[in-house]
Amino acid sequence: MAYFLTGGTGFLGRNLITRLLKREGDIYVLCHDQLARDVLASSLQEWDIPAGRVMSVQGDLTKEGLGLSEADIAALKGNISHFFHLAAIYDLKATAEIQEAVNIAGTQNAVDAAIGLNAGCFHHISSIAAAGLYEGHFREDMFDEAENLDHPYFSTKHLSEKVVRDKCSIPFRVYRPGMVVGDSKTGVAERADGPYYFFKMLQRIRNVLPAWVPTIGLEGGRLNIVPVDYVIDALDHIAHKEDLDGRCFHLTDPKPYRSGEVLNIFAEAGHAPRMALRFDARLFGFIPNQVKNAILSLPTIKQIADVTMKDLGIPPSALQFFTYPTDFDCRETQMALKGSGIECPRLPTYAPVIWDYWERHLDPEISGDRSLKGRVANKIILITGASSGIGQATAYKLAENGAEMVLVARDEEKLALTREEVEKRGGIAHTYKCDLSNIEQVDTLVADVLAEHGRVDILVNNAGRSIRRSVADSVDRFHDFERTMQLNYFGALKLTLGLLPSMEAQGGGHVINVSSIGVLTNAPRFSAYVSSKAAMDAFSRCAASEYSDVNVNFTTINMPLVATPMIAPTKIYDSVPTLSPDEAADLLANAIIDKPKRIATKLGIFGAIIHALFPKLAEIIMNSSFRMFPDSKKSEQQDEEQKTEKASSAELIAFSALLRGIHL
Repeated sequence: MAYFLTGGTGFLGRNLITRLLKREGDIYVLCHDQLARDVLASSLQEWDIPAGRVMSVQGDLTKEGLGLSEADIAALKGNISHFFHLAAIYDLKATAEIQEAVNIAGTQNAVDAAIGLNAGCFHHISSIAAAGLYEGHFREDMFDEAENLDHPYFSTKHLSEKVVRDKCSIPFRVYRPGMVVGDSKTGVAERADGPYYFFKMLQRIRNVLPAWVPTIGLEGGRLNIVPVDYVIDALDHIAHKEDLDGRCFHLTDPKPYRSGEVLNIFAEAGHAPRMALRFDARLFGFIPNQVKNAILSLPTIKQIADVTMKDLGIPPSALQFFTYPTDFDCRETQMALKGSGIECPRLPTYAPVIWDYWERHLDPEISGDRSLKGRVANKIILITGASSGIGQATAYKLAENGAEMVLVARDEEKLALTREEVEKRGGIAHTYKCDLSNIEQVDTLVADVLAEHGRVDILVNNAGRSIRRSVADSVDRFHDFERTMQLNYFGALKLTLGLLPSMEAQGGGHVINVSSIGVLTNAPRFSAYVSSKAAMDAFSRCAASEYSDVNVNFTTINMPLVATPMIAPTKIYDSVPTLSPDEAADLLANAIIDKPKRIATKLGIFGAIIHALFPKLAEIIMNSSFRMFPDSKKSEQQDEEQKTEKASSAELIAFSALLRGIHL
């Protein structure tokens, strides 16, 4: 007895090989190229398989007879007892042309090859997608009754099965697995599709709301989810059972859960809030299609939907499965498995390991190259205020990841030292002396940078000026507001406006503004500083709405108190918890990697919520802070006294620790 597999290096194929290895007989695996052979060899080494049990056969699914050589045909002819055809496209996002070439033509080539090899039985691994979107109960002996096959994923699965039914002249069996997820014991899976598409949404909700908060959601059709180990065990058992040729088997869950229940099961597995109230999505079916299509075709609605789906990694066609209308009968399969001990486990029993494996290995936020080095590769990053503090620390961190930077500051000597250190750490630095409060110098800076470098991919508006003074002490110091606004708002704004056209023209860019937690908490004694930062925040929110569809992103970092030279004159900060410049640079790095709308501390967000919901309470808390913290001294004599005064009282220290950085 010998086995021949197409798709043997895929997820189902590798699992089937491990199962077949428990039986007698050699296993031949179709391999298109060296990559497939390397995958097979790596798997065999991992399984510690003796040489000669599993062998690769050169071939191509898209060629007639799989492109098998005459020598291979002569060696294998009459020796293959079971021919398993697993190779197929299971990707909803794949183009129709690719799916037709692989699923339909590939199946025809596999059938021809099996016939040419005089294989004992052709086992076609189809899919429940072959039923299309059939309304109602779909039995295993049904095929022509399939409905709504417009999507290429459904139509090619249906037509490839038709090829087997119409063209296979040797004994055959057809298997239709449900939505296959990872192993029910280990959670191991190869890719995140099907039910996995909704995991990111659950994770995002979990990050915002505690698990005990009840939510409102939708209920839909039944999602037939099966773990890969059940599919393989059932397939192996039925394939080797006698007198079942010419029949079809649904490798499905006999008691599937509805889509809302599935989301709740995985929400519980991932410690996310569950939907306590679920509205049946099928109610939308009462809305005339013309009305629904008209609403969904509105540019704004379409853009919101597209951006949301892209952000969550959900292909639009996946939404069809939420209201899946088909119920799959699997009595023939259950009869064939009777007495074997093989049965589909209930989803709640293995959902935790499925979620855990996804979050550790398949979550797109950790899979692929999401390193800082990968994000800054081939990018030009402009950082203002790069001669000290947050800007300098950020430049050093990016340098360690090979970034090319344009460093801007007023102090040319300090800037040169920063450049020297950046180059020691492996980065590339171009320095420009510029006083950003001087609009003419900003114009020159933009012109010079674009002329010499052609573009800026990431702009970090970090340079800033802070003034700590109460409003009462500022009534005759209007220039404090002018000079703070000139640098923190007008300078950053002018630089941003100068670079935005080139970002749009080059197909994208990223503007990162280092703002303050004070914008969220309305910190007393910082009216000039907070106002200037709030102005830039407001501009960025408006601009982000205009540039959203041209791939120019805006990120605001409401930075807590950072131990930089800017806060050094205020001695009471010596007793207040602060971030180091390196820790602040980590926030900049996160902004570059993830491109979020906002980065803020939980305290900052809490402060904003308190101001929004209980403004008087927030006012009282801030007033207490205002009365505890002394005013800065104004005269030279008082400045000298300040050096010897106690930085803060015990009460002040306790309050500062409670509201870490809220005064910035």
